[in-house]
Amino acid sequence: MALEVDVAHRLGAFDLQARFRAGPGLTALFGHSGSGKTSIVNIIGGLIRPRRGSVVVNGATLVDTERRIFVAKHRRRIGYVFQEPRLFPHLSVRSNLLYGRRFAPADAARADPDHVVELLGIGPLLHRRPGLLSGGERQRVAIGRALLAGPRLLLMDEPLASLDAARREEIMPYIERLRDESRIPVVYVSHALGEVARLANTVVLLANGRVEGVGPVNEILSRLDLVAVTGEEAAGAVIEARVAEHEERHLLTRVVCAAGEIRIPRLDIEVGATVRLRIRARDVIVAIRPPDGLSALNVLTGEIREMRDSASGVELLIDCHGVRLIAGLTRRSREALSLAVGTRVYAIVKTVALDRGSFGRGPVAGYGSGGPTADA
Repeated sequence: MALEVDVAHRLGAFDLQARFRAGPGLTALFGHSGSGKTSIVNIIGGLIRPRRGSVVVNGATLVDTERRIFVAKHRRRIGYVFQEPRLFPHLSVRSNLLYGRRFAPADAARADPDHVVELLGIGPLLHRRPGLLSGGERQRVAIGRALLAGPRLLLMDEPLASLDAARREEIMPYIERLRDESRIPVVYVSHALGEVARLANTVVLLANGRVEGVGPVNEILSRLDLVAVTGEEAAGAVIEARVAEHEERHLLTRVVCAAGEIRIPRLDIEVGATVRLRIRARDVIVAIRPPDGLSALNVLTGEIREMRDSASGVELLIDCHGVRLIAGLTRRSREALSLAVGTRVYAIVKTVALDRGSFGRGPVAGYGSGGPTADA
């Protein structure tokens, strides 16, 4: 599957010009409020007719202003999940789900209702009405209804924005399963970096109506030239690793990747599974000699590949045997350690500092590739 977007549109004083191509899996449109994320989703979904451009989904042209093509939204076979679930309050969960199936085209590959129910873990909820569900449960039902409509593409516009932290954590594993098992490509809008780091295969980074970068999540979020767009507080690396062991006595999980071993707070994931974790730049300490007598459990060796001044100090890109880390430090520390591109360093990460909100199951191996490209 490929999604190709090349559009220009003006909404009042806001000027949108976005061009990108994304492969299968979950593509996250990430940026601050007002960057153009929802406008792009609404153009893909047929809620906005762009002033110029085209939208192509898996070879099917939905918009082409030059050829005067604009497929009506109800004919696009696109599922839409909003911030609010928008379920029918007088219908049971089962009836809400089957209502979505009524819109599946006769020639579309029909999703198996039993599989969707199992995928989203909503079997025990089928006889309830929406008013008796939690926010996370309602959102899972809304996703199920969209899947049963037989979409070729699923749009999710900040689906977790209205949920509290506990409900967001409840639903995240189900979105991971949706990403990996449904084989329906997802365009996911968010300005929460933890969600993007955990869920995305591809990231389209937006600012002021322009595409600033697009590519695999671990590359985009570790590019120093994009820190000004993502924000220094958000700067960090996304790493995929394999669960090697659960250290029950200390409530830790040991994972391994090309950079070495990393111990993180205990995860309820089976040994051998692939996990994804995010290490923020502000949680990485840099040393030029092997550290000794530290409480920190994670020490990775690497080489500085890039260095950029920032508003608050210096950002370093450290290559740890092919794994990219970012470290943020002061200019004084850089001078005191005589750091430069090519310097061999030790990256120290406290286990308790790791961003637990971004821990999650890694995508299915090999899924989500496809050479995403962009023109800013």
